Amino acid sequence: MATATRTTTITDPVGIHARPASQFTQAVAASGCTVTIAKGDGTPVNAGSILSVMGLGIQKGDDVTVAVEGDNAESVADSLIETLTEAE
Repeated sequence: MATATRTTTITDPVGIHARPASQFTQAVAASGCTVTIAKGDGTPVNAGSILSVMGLGIQKGDDVTVAVEGDNAESVADSLIETLTEAE
């Protein structure tokens, strides 16, 4: 099974709040892949759960790492990072 990992720095002044978290988790669900997200070097959580994503408390300047397992993992990882950075 293919795997891909991407890291980005959040630039949105309010971090990952409800709207971008919702868009991100919906994109994860649509991908059909197993996806986790971690803040900094913290423990990865299920990226398909809005409560888990919101629970990370991601703020502006935080690094987040998205890990994808499944078909088309590379393109899914790119797309999810784009979703996180465009939601700002």
